[in-house]
Amino acid sequence: MQGQKLQTKLWSPRWSILSLSLSLSLWIFAVLFAACPARAQLIDFPKQRLVEYSESNPFDRLADGRPKVPDNLLRQARELSAEEIWAVLEEKGYKNQYADGFRILHPDKPMVGRAFTVQFMPMRPDVEHLAEAQAKERGIGPLHNQTAIDMLQPGDVLVVDLFGKKVGGTIVGDNLFYYVMTATKSGGLVVDGSIRDLNGISEIDMPAYFKDVDPTPIDNVMLTGINVPLRIAGAMVMPGDLVVGDREGVYFIPPHLVKEVLDRADEIRVHDEWTKKKFAEGKYKSREIYSSPKDPKLKEEYQSYLKRRLEEIRKQRASQEK
Repeated sequence: MQGQKLQTKLWSPRWSILSLSLSLSLWIFAVLFAACPARAQLIDFPKQRLVEYSESNPFDRLADGRPKVPDNLLRQARELSAEEIWAVLEEKGYKNQYADGFRILHPDKPMVGRAFTVQFMPMRPDVEHLAEAQAKERGIGPLHNQTAIDMLQPGDVLVVDLFGKKVGGTIVGDNLFYYVMTATKSGGLVVDGSIRDLNGISEIDMPAYFKDVDPTPIDNVMLTGINVPLRIAGAMVMPGDLVVGDREGVYFIPPHLVKEVLDRADEIRVHDEWTKKKFAEGKYKSREIYSSPKDPKLKEEYQSYLKRRLEEIRKQRASQEK
């Protein structure tokens, strides 16, 4: 992102979302200086623009414009594995939605929520001075990590681009981590950067993914975007994406694919269940059963098993939602 020039035709329809993200670091300050009546809109990706770039969203939206993946689907997503998510996203051509290489807090605890994105950049005094002055005029106060943290809602996962910074790249210590937990109802944290006070944070029951740990407070950075498109490692993240983390890494699922991912996951689990049952019988070579049965009678048996088990699973899930 560094060194990118502000593009005069940034919002032309022919521009890709990638071009938008690359130009965002300077554009966000243009938004900051625009007249907006709502506090959250001063440094946000404009609500209408967010709606346009997530037009395939099938769900309601939060007040800030982010897609609102329903709570019942958030609960269901806690059962997902990285492999189950990959199956759908790979097929649909979404090859840049997975990030790994993190240190993981509470790897046995799944992380699920809606992406609340925050972008920082290296400090540049002339830009920072102007941004702070404009924020002060509008009653925002200093632009720092708590500006964004105080906007979190239940069900959010705080997703932060701190460009891999270690020293001074600490988005939270144990006190603010605890605040994030209470504000999001244990949603979670993903930061391409660092945290501090790991001993204290380790005692707090919220999942987190971070690149490093350092004792220094956050420093020598500027807050440049709230609920804007982000790059986290090799993944593209949009505000409102369904964030799912397990002991392998983190997926960012576009809202319009959430239901398909969950439905396919049910099928994958039933397939694996049936496959292991057949292996346990000791009658077949692995190639006769996996990845799909070769014999027509076994295929018919599997399809019957799949239909019955999916009906049972979905009936049970529906009764639990009542």
